[in-house]
Amino acid sequence: MRFFPYEEPYEHQREAMDRIGNALARGQDVLFEGACGTGKTLSALAPALDYARTADKTVVITTNVHQQMRQFVRDARAISETQPIRAVVFRGKSSMCHIDVGYQECQALRDTTTELVELEGDIAELEARERELRRDMEAGEPGAADGRSAIVDELRTIEAERQELADRPTCEYYEQNLTGNVEPFFSWLFDDVRYPDEIFERAEEAGFCGYELLKDGIEGVDLVVCNYAHLLHPTIREQFFRWLDRDPSDIIVVFDEAHNVESAARDHASRSIAEGTLDSALDELLEVEDPRAEAARDVIAAFRRALVDCYEEAVTPGEPPRVDRTPVGEDWVDVTIATDDGPDRLTRAFLGAYRGDAVQSAVETAAALGASLDEEYERQYKAGKTATRSECQTLQAAAFIADWLAFANERTYYPVISVRQHETSTEVYGQAELYACIPREVAGQLFDSVYASVLMSATLRPFSVIQDVLSIDEPVEMAYGLSFPEERRRTFAVAGPALFARERNDPGTQAAVEEVLGNAIRMTPGNTLVYFPSYAEAERYHDRLSWLDATLYLDEPATRAESMREAFTASDHAALFTSIWGTLTEGVSFDGDDARTVVVVGVPYPYLDDRMDAVREAYDETFGGQEPDAGWRYAVEIPTIRKTRQALGRVLRSPDDYGVRILLDRRYTEEATVQMGKYAVRGSFPPEERNELIDVEPDRLSYAMGNFYGGLDAYDGSPPMP
Repeated sequence: MRFFPYEEPYEHQREAMDRIGNALARGQDVLFEGACGTGKTLSALAPALDYARTADKTVVITTNVHQQMRQFVRDARAISETQPIRAVVFRGKSSMCHIDVGYQECQALRDTTTELVELEGDIAELEARERELRRDMEAGEPGAADGRSAIVDELRTIEAERQELADRPTCEYYEQNLTGNVEPFFSWLFDDVRYPDEIFERAEEAGFCGYELLKDGIEGVDLVVCNYAHLLHPTIREQFFRWLDRDPSDIIVVFDEAHNVESAARDHASRSIAEGTLDSALDELLEVEDPRAEAARDVIAAFRRALVDCYEEAVTPGEPPRVDRTPVGEDWVDVTIATDDGPDRLTRAFLGAYRGDAVQSAVETAAALGASLDEEYERQYKAGKTATRSECQTLQAAAFIADWLAFANERTYYPVISVRQHETSTEVYGQAELYACIPREVAGQLFDSVYASVLMSATLRPFSVIQDVLSIDEPVEMAYGLSFPEERRRTFAVAGPALFARERNDPGTQAAVEEVLGNAIRMTPGNTLVYFPSYAEAERYHDRLSWLDATLYLDEPATRAESMREAFTASDHAALFTSIWGTLTEGVSFDGDDARTVVVVGVPYPYLDDRMDAVREAYDETFGGQEPDAGWRYAVEIPTIRKTRQALGRVLRSPDDYGVRILLDRRYTEEATVQMGKYAVRGSFPPEERNELIDVEPDRLSYAMGNFYGGLDAYDGSPPMP
């Protein structure tokens, strides 16, 4: 309780804090599901900080949702008002750099600046010693003259080195870090919990590099707030722990929105290379005078030729070009290269195009040459011979081809080619990708190495699936549903059409859905959120319901989500139409009058493309012995139901709140469980949520909503007629 900053926790918060504290004392991981708006962050953060203070650990709390990061800062600030803590909020280098350079160039600038400052320090020390010896020499001290002469010679040598370094590019911000007085900055930093924007602006004003100061100054902190990449990307994680000056076994990790860890880990485990990088590598090798260059060119050229041949077979010329009836535009479009037996088509084409001997040896030769070139680029930049720090394209190409040969036919990866259109023509170009189907490799390394972790979300169940896909052994499991008054909420499963993809264009189906949505919006005393399986479906019904006496907002892929949310919540009687797979489904609060009713239209399964099929097959092969049809459940159904539950959680955010939640599709009903077999989804919801579902026929929904809202005296004036 010493780290709980408010008067009293909810009862379930107190219990959760106690259980998490006990689990951390035993070094156990925790899977923690808590309904939206019920204080999960402090339930995990308070006991984690308490145990870390006692056991000399550091707490790292992470999210992939920007708004949640700001909430962490607010909670940490509240804690710091009653219990002193040292906390920093860490953001990626690209958003913290004052001169906007890439990672490699930044490293080279930092190294040169460090060398220059160190040389100037050496010069200052030698000059001071030279003055002492000169005084000794004038006083007739024996040996002083010889000593001074040696110092003067050394000064000439170091001055020449300093002059050479002075002509090279350096970073004035980082130089100020090394030479200026940084104590006032750190006093300010740890006087409160600071947002990254505040840190950037303060450092800019003082002439410091705030990013490097954070790296140098986060040793010994109690709490770090960061994004997923700092923990899930293996290379970044290793550096991050080094900056903390902590072994992984001294880290307690708290993952917010942890139902997203699986997909984020998959992204960090996937690897790709674009055709342009292969072209750049070949151009680079034309300028290299090294006996290894010919072998490197041959193997990279063969891979590029195979890549182009594979996608050209699949692309139909036209305006725009098409792949399997899908237009090729600015977004990547997949070309299937997997085969039913043996290596994929790209691997076969590559081995057929390569004319040399021992392809593996040639790839290793290319990688070794690339490493040498990369080191040379580093030397050239530090010597001031190049204006920017070049990245070695040969090294990137060789490393990817080596990975392709090693993993393309492993079940855990799915080999795929993607194409997109050039900005100024109808020509296309491609990329090869090893798409990670099962993220256990990346996630398992993390959870095995840290002291303990807390994974929290409003939609984490079923816990067994999280354990399997993230490789978490014997965690403590806890789940808390909505503790707010049941009489202030209703959750309806409306027995409307079963909105299978093939049924969505049927005029009768569309008319039925339109009628239900119109009634739901009419009967809501305030704003209504409507989630669809796609943006296209959202647009369809936004247009069909233009007759409503309400303000209708359409969220689109290019729309700024925060602007849309602000306009919607400022309205009195409005409806917002969006995709459940968009940015307004999680990490965004609609408190109180911001939204009273939420509707999920259909069972919003994602588009089942070849990648999803590969994930499903990989899960089937890996977990099929543990659960029938594991591939479909793990890869498709459970993530979809989690997304649906996230959408339902956008309303009812406090004990005083009230609202209606609607699932519009026959597959959610109890009747479907008996009549529709595997197509029914009610059984995928947790038991207490299933128990709250009230089945209603479409023509009775308006009566049910009118009775509920009328009973709470929610209407301003006469209620609408059902």
